[in-house]
Amino acid sequence: MYTLFLIVFVDLVGFGLIIPLLPFYAEHFQASPAMVGLLMATYSLAQFIAAPLWGRFSDRLGRRPILLVSLAGATLAYTLLASAGTLAVLFLARALGGFMAGNIAAAFAYVADVTTPADRAKGMGLIGAAFGLGFIFGPAIGGMLAGADPLTADYTSPSLAAAALSATAFVMTVFLLPESLPPHARRRKRHDGDRAPGFLTLLARRPILHLLAIAFLATFVFAGMETTFAMWSRRHIGWGPEQNGYLFAFVGAISALIQGGLVGRLARRVGEARLIVTGAALLAVGMLLIPLTQSVTMLVLTMTLVATGFAFLTPSLNSLLSLQASPGMQGQAMGIGRSATTLARVVGPIGAGGLFFAFGKDWPFFAGAALMSGVVVLAWTTILRSAPPRHADGAPSLNTDTPPPPGNPLP
Repeated sequence: MYTLFLIVFVDLVGFGLIIPLLPFYAEHFQASPAMVGLLMATYSLAQFIAAPLWGRFSDRLGRRPILLVSLAGATLAYTLLASAGTLAVLFLARALGGFMAGNIAAAFAYVADVTTPADRAKGMGLIGAAFGLGFIFGPAIGGMLAGADPLTADYTSPSLAAAALSATAFVMTVFLLPESLPPHARRRKRHDGDRAPGFLTLLARRPILHLLAIAFLATFVFAGMETTFAMWSRRHIGWGPEQNGYLFAFVGAISALIQGGLVGRLARRVGEARLIVTGAALLAVGMLLIPLTQSVTMLVLTMTLVATGFAFLTPSLNSLLSLQASPGMQGQAMGIGRSATTLARVVGPIGAGGLFFAFGKDWPFFAGAALMSGVVVLAWTTILRSAPPRHADGAPSLNTDTPPPPGNPLP
Protein backbone atom coordinates (compact mmCIF):
# COMPACT_ATOMS: atom_id res chain seq x y z
CA MET A 1 0.00 0.00 0.00
CA TYR A 2 2.71 2.49 0.92
CA THR A 3 4.64 1.72 -2.27
CA LEU A 4 1.50 2.44 -4.27
CA PHE A 5 1.02 5.62 -2.25
CA LEU A 6 4.52 6.77 -3.20
CA ILE A 7 4.02 5.98 -6.90
CA VAL A 8 0.70 7.81 -7.06
CA PHE A 9 2.19 10.73 -5.15
CA VAL A 10 5.10 11.14 -7.58
CA ASP A 11 2.78 10.92 -10.58
CA LEU A 12 0.29 13.39 -9.08
CA VAL A 13 3.04 15.91 -8.34
CA GLY A 14 3.56 15.98 -12.10
CA PHE A 15 -0.17 16.33 -12.70
CA GLY A 16 -0.38 19.10 -10.10
CA LEU A 17 2.45 21.00 -11.79
CA ILE A 18 0.24 21.61 -14.80
CA ILE A 19 -3.28 22.26 -13.48
CA PRO A 20 -2.91 25.87 -12.20
CA LEU A 21 -0.94 26.84 -15.32
CA LEU A 22 -3.26 25.57 -18.03
CA PRO A 23 -5.69 28.54 -18.08
CA PHE A 24 -2.76 30.93 -18.46
CA TYR A 25 -1.12 28.63 -21.03
CA ALA A 26 -4.31 28.65 -23.12
CA GLU A 27 -4.74 32.43 -22.78
CA HIS A 28 -1.13 32.73 -23.99
CA PHE A 29 -2.51 31.43 -27.32
CA GLN A 30 -5.40 33.96 -27.18
CA ALA A 31 -8.00 31.45 -25.94
CA SER A 32 -11.26 32.83 -24.54
CA PRO A 33 -12.63 31.67 -21.14
CA ALA A 34 -15.01 29.35 -22.98
CA MET A 35 -12.08 27.86 -24.93
CA VAL A 36 -10.15 27.41 -21.68
CA GLY A 37 -13.08 25.37 -20.40
CA LEU A 38 -12.94 23.22 -23.54
CA LEU A 39 -9.21 22.65 -23.06
CA MET A 40 -9.70 21.51 -19.47
CA ALA A 41 -12.55 19.28 -20.62
CA THR A 42 -10.46 17.63 -23.35
CA TYR A 43 -8.29 15.78 -20.84
CA SER A 44 -11.33 14.56 -18.95
CA LEU A 45 -13.21 13.52 -22.10
CA ALA A 46 -10.33 11.29 -23.16
CA GLN A 47 -10.11 9.92 -19.62
CA PHE A 48 -13.84 9.27 -19.59
CA ILE A 49 -13.53 7.16 -22.74
CA ALA A 50 -10.49 5.26 -21.48
CA ALA A 51 -11.28 4.72 -17.78
CA PRO A 52 -13.73 1.79 -18.14
CA LEU A 53 -11.34 0.11 -20.57
CA TRP A 54 -8.42 0.47 -18.19
CA GLY A 55 -10.53 -0.84 -15.30
CA ARG A 56 -11.66 -3.86 -17.30
CA PHE A 57 -8.14 -4.57 -18.56
CA SER A 58 -6.83 -4.36 -15.01
CA ASP A 59 -9.33 -7.05 -13.96
CA ARG A 60 -8.13 -9.27 -16.81
CA LEU A 61 -4.41 -8.52 -16.97
CA GLY A 62 -3.59 -7.26 -13.50
CA ARG A 63 -3.13 -3.80 -11.99
CA ARG A 64 0.63 -3.50 -12.56
CA PRO A 65 0.65 -3.71 -16.40
CA ILE A 66 -2.02 -1.01 -16.63
CA LEU A 67 -0.06 1.26 -14.32
CA LEU A 68 3.06 0.80 -16.45
CA VAL A 69 1.36 1.52 -19.79
CA SER A 70 -0.48 4.57 -18.50
CA LEU A 71 2.59 6.08 -16.83
CA ALA A 72 4.63 5.66 -20.02
CA GLY A 73 1.85 7.37 -21.97
CA ALA A 74 1.67 10.22 -19.47
CA THR A 75 5.40 10.83 -19.89
CA LEU A 76 4.91 11.17 -23.64
CA ALA A 77 1.92 13.50 -23.21
CA TYR A 78 3.79 15.91 -20.91
CA THR A 79 6.73 15.96 -23.33
CA LEU A 80 4.34 16.95 -26.13
CA LEU A 81 2.84 19.62 -23.87
CA ALA A 82 6.29 21.13 -23.33
CA SER A 83 6.77 21.54 -27.09
CA ALA A 84 3.30 22.96 -27.84
CA GLY A 85 3.61 25.90 -30.19
CA THR A 86 -0.07 26.30 -30.99
CA LEU A 87 -3.39 25.90 -29.22
CA ALA A 88 -4.13 22.84 -31.37
CA VAL A 89 -1.01 21.04 -30.09
CA LEU A 90 -2.00 22.00 -26.56
CA PHE A 91 -5.36 20.29 -27.09
CA LEU A 92 -3.66 17.20 -28.57
CA ALA A 93 -1.28 16.89 -25.62
CA ARG A 94 -4.12 17.10 -23.11
CA ALA A 95 -6.18 14.52 -25.04
CA LEU A 96 -3.27 12.06 -25.01
CA GLY A 97 -2.68 12.70 -21.32
CA GLY A 98 -6.32 12.05 -20.51
CA PHE A 99 -6.43 8.81 -22.46
CA MET A 100 -3.35 7.58 -20.58
CA ALA A 101 -4.77 8.44 -17.15
CA GLY A 102 -5.73 4.82 -16.47
CA ASN A 103 -3.39 4.66 -13.51
CA ILE A 104 -6.02 6.22 -11.25
CA ALA A 105 -8.68 3.54 -11.74
CA ALA A 106 -6.01 0.83 -11.47
CA ALA A 107 -4.68 2.38 -8.25
CA PHE A 108 -8.12 2.40 -6.61
CA ALA A 109 -8.69 -1.20 -7.74
CA TYR A 110 -5.31 -2.10 -6.23
CA VAL A 111 -6.48 -0.67 -2.91
CA ALA A 112 -9.69 -2.72 -3.09
CA ASP A 113 -7.56 -5.85 -3.70
CA VAL A 114 -5.43 -5.43 -0.60
CA THR A 115 -7.87 -4.02 1.99
CA THR A 116 -10.73 -5.48 4.02
CA PRO A 117 -14.21 -3.88 3.96
CA ALA A 118 -13.59 -2.39 7.42
CA ASP A 119 -10.40 -0.68 6.23
CA ARG A 120 -11.56 0.21 2.73
CA ALA A 121 -12.22 3.90 3.49
CA LYS A 122 -8.82 4.16 5.18
CA GLY A 123 -7.13 2.69 2.11
CA MET A 124 -9.04 4.96 -0.26
CA GLY A 125 -8.16 7.88 1.98
CA LEU A 126 -4.46 6.98 1.79
CA ILE A 127 -4.52 7.18 -2.00
CA GLY A 128 -6.57 10.36 -1.68
CA ALA A 129 -3.79 11.71 0.54
CA ALA A 130 -1.32 10.99 -2.27
CA PHE A 131 -3.55 13.13 -4.48
CA GLY A 132 -3.56 15.86 -1.86
CA LEU A 133 0.22 15.78 -1.37
CA GLY A 134 0.68 15.84 -5.13
CA PHE A 135 -1.38 19.01 -5.16
CA ILE A 136 0.74 20.50 -2.39
CA PHE A 137 4.07 20.19 -4.12
CA GLY A 138 2.93 20.16 -7.76
CA PRO A 139 1.17 23.54 -8.00
CA ALA A 140 3.79 25.26 -5.84
CA ILE A 141 6.68 23.93 -7.94
CA GLY A 142 4.80 24.61 -11.17
CA GLY A 143 4.03 28.15 -10.09
CA MET A 144 7.66 28.84 -9.18
CA LEU A 145 8.91 27.39 -12.48
CA ALA A 146 6.36 29.38 -14.49
CA GLY A 147 6.74 32.69 -12.65
CA ALA A 148 4.31 35.26 -11.28
CA ASP A 149 3.67 37.28 -14.47
CA PRO A 150 1.26 35.61 -16.96
CA LEU A 151 2.76 37.68 -19.80
CA THR A 152 6.28 36.25 -19.36
CA ALA A 153 5.48 32.85 -17.83
CA ASP A 154 7.64 29.80 -18.63
CA TYR A 155 5.32 26.91 -19.54
CA THR A 156 8.00 24.55 -20.94
CA SER A 157 9.88 23.87 -17.70
CA PRO A 158 6.82 22.73 -15.67
CA SER A 159 5.77 20.42 -18.52
CA LEU A 160 9.21 18.81 -18.74
CA ALA A 161 9.31 18.44 -14.97
CA ALA A 162 5.94 16.67 -15.10
CA ALA A 163 7.26 14.32 -17.79
CA ALA A 164 10.29 13.50 -15.64
CA LEU A 165 8.08 12.73 -12.63
CA SER A 166 5.83 10.38 -14.60
CA ALA A 167 8.94 8.60 -15.89
CA THR A 168 10.14 8.28 -12.29
CA ALA A 169 6.81 6.75 -11.25
CA PHE A 170 7.13 4.29 -14.15
CA VAL A 171 10.56 3.15 -12.95
CA MET A 172 9.28 2.81 -9.37
CA THR A 173 6.40 0.64 -10.57
CA VAL A 174 8.81 -1.61 -12.48
CA PHE A 175 11.10 -2.22 -9.53
CA LEU A 176 9.01 -1.72 -6.40
CA LEU A 177 5.34 -2.57 -6.93
CA PRO A 178 4.15 -6.20 -6.80
CA GLU A 179 0.98 -7.32 -8.54
CA SER A 180 -2.08 -7.33 -6.25
CA LEU A 181 -4.29 -9.58 -8.39
CA PRO A 182 -3.18 -13.25 -8.44
CA PRO A 183 -3.11 -15.15 -11.77
CA HIS A 184 -6.03 -17.43 -10.87
CA ALA A 185 -8.22 -14.36 -10.20
CA ARG A 186 -7.24 -12.85 -13.55
CA ARG A 187 -8.10 -16.06 -15.37
CA ARG A 188 -11.48 -16.18 -13.67
CA LYS A 189 -12.19 -12.55 -14.60
CA ARG A 190 -11.34 -13.22 -18.24
CA HIS A 191 -13.78 -16.13 -18.23
CA ASP A 192 -16.48 -14.15 -16.43
CA GLY A 193 -15.98 -11.17 -18.70
CA ASP A 194 -16.77 -13.30 -21.74
CA ARG A 195 -20.16 -14.26 -20.32
CA ALA A 196 -21.71 -10.93 -19.37
CA PRO A 197 -20.89 -7.23 -19.45
CA GLY A 198 -20.13 -6.59 -15.79
CA PHE A 199 -20.70 -2.88 -15.98
CA LEU A 200 -24.38 -3.43 -16.84
CA THR A 201 -24.75 -5.55 -13.71
CA LEU A 202 -23.30 -2.75 -11.63
CA LEU A 203 -25.34 0.00 -13.24
CA ALA A 204 -28.56 -1.96 -12.71
CA ARG A 205 -28.29 -1.36 -8.95
CA ARG A 206 -29.97 1.75 -7.59
CA PRO A 207 -27.50 2.35 -4.70
CA ILE A 208 -24.64 2.45 -7.19
CA LEU A 209 -26.53 4.91 -9.37
CA HIS A 210 -27.09 7.18 -6.36
CA LEU A 211 -23.38 7.11 -5.51
CA LEU A 212 -22.42 7.81 -9.11
CA ALA A 213 -24.85 10.74 -9.31
CA ILE A 214 -23.41 12.33 -6.17
CA ALA A 215 -19.84 11.76 -7.34
CA PHE A 216 -20.69 13.28 -10.72
CA LEU A 217 -22.29 16.43 -9.31
CA ALA A 218 -19.60 17.06 -6.70
CA THR A 219 -16.83 16.64 -9.25
CA PHE A 220 -18.74 18.79 -11.76
CA VAL A 221 -18.71 21.65 -9.28
CA PHE A 222 -15.11 21.18 -8.14
CA ALA A 223 -13.82 20.87 -11.73
CA GLY A 224 -15.63 24.06 -12.68
CA MET A 225 -13.94 25.82 -9.78
CA GLU A 226 -10.51 24.51 -10.82
CA THR A 227 -11.06 25.71 -14.39
CA THR A 228 -12.23 29.24 -13.65
CA PHE A 229 -10.47 30.09 -10.40
CA ALA A 230 -7.19 31.22 -11.99
CA MET A 231 -9.05 33.48 -14.44
CA TRP A 232 -11.26 34.78 -11.61
CA SER A 233 -8.27 35.51 -9.34
CA ARG A 234 -6.44 37.33 -12.15
CA ARG A 235 -9.40 39.66 -12.62
CA HIS A 236 -10.48 39.91 -8.96
CA ILE A 237 -7.13 40.33 -7.18
CA GLY A 238 -4.51 40.44 -9.94
CA TRP A 239 -2.94 37.03 -9.33
CA GLY A 240 -0.71 35.12 -11.78
CA PRO A 241 0.47 31.47 -12.02
CA GLU A 242 2.73 31.63 -8.97
CA GLN A 243 0.11 32.90 -6.53
CA ASN A 244 -2.46 30.43 -7.84
CA GLY A 245 0.10 27.65 -7.51
CA TYR A 246 0.60 28.44 -3.85
CA LEU A 247 -3.14 28.52 -3.16
CA PHE A 248 -3.71 25.20 -4.93
CA ALA A 249 -0.81 23.80 -2.92
CA PHE A 250 -2.64 24.88 0.23
CA VAL A 251 -5.79 23.15 -0.99
CA GLY A 252 -3.70 20.02 -1.57
CA ALA A 253 -2.28 20.22 1.95
CA ILE A 254 -5.75 20.35 3.48
CA SER A 255 -6.86 17.44 1.30
CA ALA A 256 -3.82 15.34 2.23
CA LEU A 257 -4.22 15.94 5.96
CA ILE A 258 -7.90 15.02 5.91
CA GLN A 259 -7.77 12.05 3.56
CA GLY A 260 -4.52 10.66 4.93
CA GLY A 261 -5.25 10.89 8.62
CA LEU A 262 -8.85 11.83 9.37
CA VAL A 263 -11.26 10.22 6.91
CA GLY A 264 -10.49 6.63 7.89
CA ARG A 265 -11.09 7.29 11.60
CA LEU A 266 -14.22 9.34 10.96
CA ALA A 267 -15.64 6.72 8.60
CA ARG A 268 -15.23 4.00 11.21
CA ARG A 269 -16.92 6.19 13.81
CA VAL A 270 -19.78 7.90 11.96
CA GLY A 271 -19.88 6.11 8.60
CA GLU A 272 -19.17 7.17 5.05
CA ALA A 273 -22.75 8.34 4.48
CA ARG A 274 -22.52 11.12 7.07
CA LEU A 275 -19.16 12.20 5.69
CA ILE A 276 -20.72 12.50 2.24
CA VAL A 277 -23.53 14.76 3.50
CA THR A 278 -21.13 16.89 5.55
CA GLY A 279 -18.67 17.20 2.68
CA ALA A 280 -21.38 18.29 0.26
CA ALA A 281 -22.59 20.96 2.69
CA LEU A 282 -19.08 22.35 3.24
CA LEU A 283 -18.43 22.48 -0.49
CA ALA A 284 -21.72 24.32 -1.05
CA VAL A 285 -20.86 26.99 1.52
CA GLY A 286 -17.31 27.38 0.21
CA MET A 287 -18.45 27.86 -3.38
CA LEU A 288 -20.96 30.50 -2.30
CA LEU A 289 -18.30 32.45 -0.39
CA ILE A 290 -15.58 32.52 -3.07
CA PRO A 291 -17.01 35.44 -5.10
CA LEU A 292 -17.89 37.30 -1.89
CA THR A 293 -14.32 37.37 -0.52
CA GLN A 294 -12.53 40.72 -0.39
CA SER A 295 -9.20 39.74 1.19
CA VAL A 296 -6.55 37.03 0.83
CA THR A 297 -7.20 35.86 4.40
CA MET A 298 -10.90 35.37 3.72
CA LEU A 299 -10.09 33.61 0.47
CA VAL A 300 -7.79 31.16 2.27
CA LEU A 301 -10.49 30.40 4.83
CA THR A 302 -13.04 29.90 2.07
CA MET A 303 -10.79 27.54 0.14
CA THR A 304 -10.29 25.59 3.37
CA LEU A 305 -14.02 24.86 3.36
CA VAL A 306 -13.90 23.84 -0.30
CA ALA A 307 -10.90 21.55 0.21
CA THR A 308 -12.35 19.95 3.35
CA GLY A 309 -15.70 19.28 1.72
CA PHE A 310 -14.22 17.61 -1.34
CA ALA A 311 -11.74 15.66 0.81
CA PHE A 312 -14.63 14.18 2.80
CA LEU A 313 -16.56 13.29 -0.32
CA THR A 314 -14.04 11.53 -2.55
CA PRO A 315 -12.78 8.62 -0.42
CA SER A 316 -16.18 8.09 1.19
CA LEU A 317 -17.88 7.73 -2.19
CA ASN A 318 -15.13 5.41 -3.48
CA SER A 319 -15.37 3.30 -0.35
CA LEU A 320 -19.15 2.83 -0.57
CA LEU A 321 -18.89 2.15 -4.31
CA SER A 322 -16.29 -0.57 -3.82
CA LEU A 323 -18.37 -2.14 -1.05
CA GLN A 324 -21.33 -2.36 -3.42
CA ALA A 325 -19.32 -4.45 -5.92
CA SER A 326 -18.36 -8.11 -5.60
CA PRO A 327 -14.66 -8.94 -5.17
CA GLY A 328 -14.48 -10.04 -8.81
CA MET A 329 -15.70 -6.68 -10.14
CA GLN A 330 -13.63 -4.18 -8.16
CA GLY A 331 -11.71 -2.97 -11.20
CA GLN A 332 -14.88 -2.36 -13.18
CA ALA A 333 -16.56 -0.65 -10.23
CA MET A 334 -13.62 1.71 -9.82
CA GLY A 335 -13.51 2.24 -13.58
CA ILE A 336 -17.22 3.13 -13.69
CA GLY A 337 -16.80 5.47 -10.73
CA ARG A 338 -13.84 7.07 -12.44
CA SER A 339 -15.90 7.43 -15.62
CA ALA A 340 -18.62 9.30 -13.73
CA THR A 341 -16.13 11.75 -12.25
CA THR A 342 -14.22 12.20 -15.49
CA LEU A 343 -17.47 12.86 -17.35
CA ALA A 344 -18.11 15.54 -14.74
CA ARG A 345 -14.65 16.91 -15.51
CA VAL A 346 -15.70 17.12 -19.17
CA VAL A 347 -18.95 19.04 -18.73
CA GLY A 348 -17.99 20.90 -15.54
CA PRO A 349 -15.23 23.00 -17.13
CA ILE A 350 -17.33 23.61 -20.24
CA GLY A 351 -20.29 24.76 -18.15
CA ALA A 352 -18.19 26.90 -15.83
CA GLY A 353 -16.26 28.45 -18.70
CA GLY A 354 -19.51 29.22 -20.49
CA LEU A 355 -20.99 30.89 -17.40
CA PHE A 356 -17.81 32.89 -16.90
CA PHE A 357 -17.87 34.06 -20.52
CA ALA A 358 -21.61 34.77 -20.74
CA PHE A 359 -22.54 36.14 -17.31
CA GLY A 360 -19.33 37.14 -15.54
CA LYS A 361 -16.57 35.81 -13.33
CA ASP A 362 -18.70 35.11 -10.22
CA TRP A 363 -21.41 32.97 -11.75
CA PRO A 364 -19.57 29.64 -11.93
CA PHE A 365 -19.28 29.74 -8.13
CA PHE A 366 -22.87 30.77 -7.46
CA ALA A 367 -24.10 27.99 -9.75
CA GLY A 368 -21.78 25.53 -8.01
CA ALA A 369 -23.20 26.47 -4.62
CA ALA A 370 -26.73 25.87 -5.86
CA LEU A 371 -25.84 22.46 -7.30
CA MET A 372 -24.09 21.34 -4.11
CA SER A 373 -27.14 22.33 -2.09
CA GLY A 374 -29.07 19.89 -4.25
CA VAL A 375 -26.39 17.24 -3.62
CA VAL A 376 -26.89 17.64 0.14
CA VAL A 377 -30.57 16.86 -0.29
CA LEU A 378 -29.85 13.93 -2.61
CA ALA A 379 -27.26 12.42 -0.29
CA TRP A 380 -29.49 12.87 2.75
CA THR A 381 -32.51 11.21 1.17
CA THR A 382 -30.79 8.35 -0.70
CA ILE A 383 -27.55 7.51 1.10
CA LEU A 384 -27.75 8.67 4.71
CA ARG A 385 -31.33 7.58 5.43
CA SER A 386 -30.61 4.06 4.16
CA ALA A 387 -27.04 3.74 5.46
CA PRO A 388 -26.23 0.27 6.83
CA PRO A 389 -25.52 -0.33 10.52
CA ARG A 390 -21.85 -0.76 11.44
CA HIS A 391 -20.25 -3.59 13.38
CA ALA A 392 -18.16 -2.98 16.47
CA ASP A 393 -15.00 -3.07 14.35
CA GLY A 394 -16.31 -0.24 12.18
CA ALA A 395 -17.17 -2.38 9.15
CA PRO A 396 -20.50 -1.76 7.42
CA SER A 397 -22.98 -4.63 7.30
CA LEU A 398 -22.64 -5.29 3.59
CA ASN A 399 -22.51 -8.58 1.71
CA THR A 400 -20.54 -7.75 -1.43
CA ASP A 401 -20.36 -11.36 -2.57
CA THR A 402 -24.12 -11.57 -3.08
CA PRO A 403 -25.52 -8.18 -4.05
CA PRO A 404 -29.23 -7.56 -3.62
CA PRO A 405 -31.57 -7.40 -6.60
CA PRO A 406 -31.67 -4.17 -8.61
CA GLY A 407 -33.86 -1.46 -7.14
CA ASN A 408 -33.39 -2.36 -3.47
CA PRO A 409 -32.38 0.45 -1.15
CA LEU A 410 -28.80 0.63 0.07
CA PRO A 411 -28.41 -2.50 2.20
